[in-house]
Amino acid sequence: MAAIAQDVTLTSRDGSVTLGGTLLSFDGEFYRLSTVYGPLVLDGQAVLCSGVGCPDLDAYIAEFTFAGEPALGEVLMPALIEGFAARHGLSLGRAAQDDRHFTFTLSDPATERVVAHIGFRISSTSEGFADMLTGDADIAMAMREIRPDEVVRGIEAGLGDLSEPARSRIVALDALVPIIAPDNPLASVSVEALAAMLSGVVREWDLQDAPIAVHARPADTGMQQAVEDHFLAPLSLVMDEGVIRHASSAALADAVARDPLAIGVSRFSDIGNAVSVNLVGTCGIQLSASRRNLKTEDYPFTAPMFLYTPERRLPRLAREFLGFLTSSTAQRIVRRAGFVDLMREEIALDEQGVRFADAIANAGADVPLEEVQRMVALLRGASRLTPTFRFRGGSTKLDAQSAGNVADLARALESGVFDDRELLFVGFSDSDGNWQVNRRISSLRAEAVRNAVLAAAVTADQSRVGLAIEAFGEAMPMACDDTEWGRSVNRRVEVWLR
Repeated sequence: MAAIAQDVTLTSRDGSVTLGGTLLSFDGEFYRLSTVYGPLVLDGQAVLCSGVGCPDLDAYIAEFTFAGEPALGEVLMPALIEGFAARHGLSLGRAAQDDRHFTFTLSDPATERVVAHIGFRISSTSEGFADMLTGDADIAMAMREIRPDEVVRGIEAGLGDLSEPARSRIVALDALVPIIAPDNPLASVSVEALAAMLSGVVREWDLQDAPIAVHARPADTGMQQAVEDHFLAPLSLVMDEGVIRHASSAALADAVARDPLAIGVSRFSDIGNAVSVNLVGTCGIQLSASRRNLKTEDYPFTAPMFLYTPERRLPRLAREFLGFLTSSTAQRIVRRAGFVDLMREEIALDEQGVRFADAIANAGADVPLEEVQRMVALLRGASRLTPTFRFRGGSTKLDAQSAGNVADLARALESGVFDDRELLFVGFSDSDGNWQVNRRISSLRAEAVRNAVLAAAVTADQSRVGLAIEAFGEAMPMACDDTEWGRSVNRRVEVWLR
C-alpha cells in the first residue's frame, strides 16, 4: 500500500485521545502504528484517521504472498484458494508473471470490487523461509519443519519464534517412500540398507549383481532435505555425490519406474508408475505407506505439509483463508488433489488384525500374557480414531502432527461430536526398561495428552463425554525396537472411541 510508512493521526471517536505516528500497516480492521511509545495496534472501528497516509477504508484490498515449496504452491494451494473463493461467492482471476510467480485476484462479482491480491513465489522450502525473513512473503510453504538456524534468523527479523506451534499449521499429509521399478524384485528394505544405498556405501544390488542407480531431488528442496534429515543424518551419512537429480517428484518417479536398477525416495502423493517398498525391521514387522498409516503416523516417515506465519496480524481475509483450511470442504479438496487429508476416521477393531498379530507377536518379552489379554478385552467393541500422539525424540513435547491432533480433538469436543460416548486415551511405550516402569511412563503420557486436549477444548461440556486413560507400556509395538525410528513409532498415545 502506498500509505505505508507515512505519518497519520488517530483520534478516538469521542475525541478524548489523539495519537500520532507512522503507519506501518493496515489489515482492513486494525492500524499498526509506530509511535514514541513503540509499535501500537489500534482497532479501526474505534478511531478516526487523518493525514495523507490514511487508507481508504471502503477501497481496502487485502494483499498477502505465499512462497516456497512447489508441492504446495503448484497445485494444492491454488485449488484451496479456488474452493475458498467459491465458498464465499467471490470470483477468481489469475495472472502469471512466469512459471514461478503468479497472482490470484479475488473480486466481489456483484460490485466488481477487488477484495484481495494473493501472490505466489514458487521456489523451495528453504527459499520460502528466506523470502519470509526478507519481507518478500507473508506465508512460507514448507515440506519440513523449520530448522534451528532459520528460527534464529526469524527472531532477529522480528517475525517471532517460528518454532512455536501457533506459528505453523499442517495443511495436508504426505510421506517419504522408497520407490523402485515394477520389475525390480525388491519386496522390502530396512532403513539402514536404504541409507547405505542412498549414500553410496552400498553400490550394487544383492540379488541382481548390478550397479544401483540412485535418483533424488535437488539438495535445496524441502523433500530432499527431509530425506537427508530422516534417513541419512541419524546414521551419520550423506547423500552420494553421484546421484541423478530431478527437478520434480514426478520426473524422479518416472525415471525410477523405467529403470529396474534404480531406487529413490519419492513423495507418497507422487509415486506415479513406480512401486513403493515397505520398510522392515529385524523383528520382521513391515510398515507400509497407506492413507490411514499416514494419518495415524504408524508409517514412521510421514511428511506433513506446513504453512508458517509470522507473529503479526495478517489481513482479515488471509486469516479467514487459514481458518478455512481445517474445514471438511478444504480437506475434501486436499484429498482430490492427491494428498492425504486430515479428516478424522474411525478404524474398527476387526480391521486391525494384521496390526494386532504383528504387535502381539513382538510384545516385550517380560510382558505377562494377562496384560496382553487385558488390553484385547478392553479394546474389544471400541474403534481407534486416526489422531495419534507421538513425542519428539528425547522429549515430552508432542511432534508437529500431534500438536495439530490436539486442536482437532478439542474442536470435536467443543462441537459435541463425542457426546454420550467415551474417549479412551491409551498409552504405549518402547521396550527399553522394565515393563512395569514402561507402563507407568505410558500412563503419564496418556494423561498428559488428555489434559492437553481438555485445556484446548475451552467451551466443551465435559459432563457429556467420558474421558479415560489406560496404558499398556510395551505390550503392542508397532515397529521393531532395535532402531531409534522404530522406538519413536512405539512411543505413542492412541485414542479409542466406545
